[in-house]
Amino acid sequence: MRELAGKTAFVTGGASGIGLALGRAFAEAGMKVMLADIEAAALATSLRQLRGLSLDVCGITCDVADAVSLEHAAKVAFERFGNVHILCNNAGVAAAGGIDEILLENWRWVLDVNLMGVVHGIHTFLPHIRAHGEGGHIVNTASMAGMNSGLGFSPYSASKFAVVNMSEGLAARLKPLGIGVTVLCPGFVRTRINESGRNRPTRYGPARIPDPRSPAGVLRARIAELTRSGLDPSDVAAQVISAIRDDELYVFTHSGPCWREEVEERFAAILAAMDKAAARRRDDQRSGSAREDC
Repeated sequence: MRELAGKTAFVTGGASGIGLALGRAFAEAGMKVMLADIEAAALATSLRQLRGLSLDVCGITCDVADAVSLEHAAKVAFERFGNVHILCNNAGVAAAGGIDEILLENWRWVLDVNLMGVVHGIHTFLPHIRAHGEGGHIVNTASMAGMNSGLGFSPYSASKFAVVNMSEGLAARLKPLGIGVTVLCPGFVRTRINESGRNRPTRYGPARIPDPRSPAGVLRARIAELTRSGLDPSDVAAQVISAIRDDELYVFTHSGPCWREEVEERFAAILAAMDKAAARRRDDQRSGSAREDC
């Protein structure tokens, strides 16, 4: 989508952080914008700020983990703006992981928001975008944690790996239909992701902060520190708009050697395992016991 002016964007997690920056950038590009967020007070504050800049934005409270809630928000967007062209499945949360204390409530909450929230967004908006035939673009917010295992055994990493995979598969299916897909994989950005528990629904039980001395607690403190000094969300939004216009699948916001090294280490291990499988197959063929495969 080269031309954004006059089109409509729907952004989840739009009350703060990357979502708010996306909403502002879209509106400044001449788009109509619907911001959706579970945090009503923060959403109201952000809308007042954007409307003070004479930007065409509206907001709706929405829990992306609840398919019915998201469908209602979509209906409001259609009624207010008509056709939606850009969907940003951006809402995300984080909770403690690790092997010391595996909290099932944390896994359910993080996967419901970060993974099923994306599924609910695609399920709700993709038929609409296909039907109006005006083209469109879907942006799914993953993370560099979806490209490497630096966070270890974590519901956050697991959810983001899934979002990367879904985006890759979706892009291949939608390209012939004139609908683009971008998966956003940010590094550390100045957001409130480390304070996700403030919006945790009661159905998932209370947010429990890990012992600061535990491995999970130490990691949490380190991530909080890196987030506070991270990239400005407006820089991320600018990269996303560029990717939409150029129909790029991946957006990596950080390029330092540590990020690349972690990805290279992972893929080197994968390729080594594939080489080992190929060598084993050659040995089987020589011994006459090879089986057909792709």
